[in-house]
Amino acid sequence: MKVKTLHRAFEVESTKADQYEAKEHTGTYFEMLFVLSGTGVQIINSNRLPYREDKLFLIFPKDTHGFEISETTHFFSLRFNESYLSLQSSEWLKKLEYIFHNHDHMPGCILKNIPDKALIRALAEAMLREQEEESFYRDEVIQQLVNTFITIAARNISLKETASRIPLPYPISLQGYIHRNIYSPELLKAENFAAAFNVSPSYLGELFRKQTNEPLRNYIDQYRVKLIEARLKHTGIRLGEIAAEFGLSDTSHLNKIFYRYKGMSPSEFRKKITGEQ
Repeated sequence: MKVKTLHRAFEVESTKADQYEAKEHTGTYFEMLFVLSGTGVQIINSNRLPYREDKLFLIFPKDTHGFEISETTHFFSLRFNESYLSLQSSEWLKKLEYIFHNHDHMPGCILKNIPDKALIRALAEAMLREQEEESFYRDEVIQQLVNTFITIAARNISLKETASRIPLPYPISLQGYIHRNIYSPELLKAENFAAAFNVSPSYLGELFRKQTNEPLRNYIDQYRVKLIEARLKHTGIRLGEIAAEFGLSDTSHLNKIFYRYKGMSPSEFRKKITGEQ
């Protein structure tokens, strides 16, 4: 079935196939593929895992991906490009960044909450139905459905992070705590971070190093810089706004942290990736 563009920023597609042909991902932020029916094997970066209906997959631009189809498969595809990010509010950017930076790029369904499978199916079918009917407020309805789809994906990435990486009796992984609170520096202070895991601030760094082989502060700073880098690449948000959003005191603080890990200022980085002089 031909791709139908709803907005310049994303595309919805329904495809039935006996063979899967990977789409070009140039300039695409990521793609969500939901299996409405069919069976086969998903391949991501040479890793393989069987699939069947009601599975939701994330595919990123640099992933080598494909499907070996055993039974004719009906795919629902929701594909985003970088311009989608520039249209989103700060809160939506945070959801997208959470998905982008916390997915493990391994094969397998991201839906860990079983009832969400029926919800994702209903949302996918509703988007396709709205696309075909071309009724009043169609684009607005589809935008809301897309946002709900993204929210469900973010929730399940969070559940995956919680379910598979946590040494009992902690409620979430140490990395997961950082990912969820990266925009709240107060919560990442040693005393608050430690209290969330019922350990002493002096032991927190040792515990983190045991689990990750990396210094705690270094991980926090590098994760923050990775998100800032994505903002500089994909949005036109001003440096002062980025600094404020991450709880940094001012642009000077932002420059200092960014330069330490990237060897250039945020302004220089943005000019480099946009080709500005």
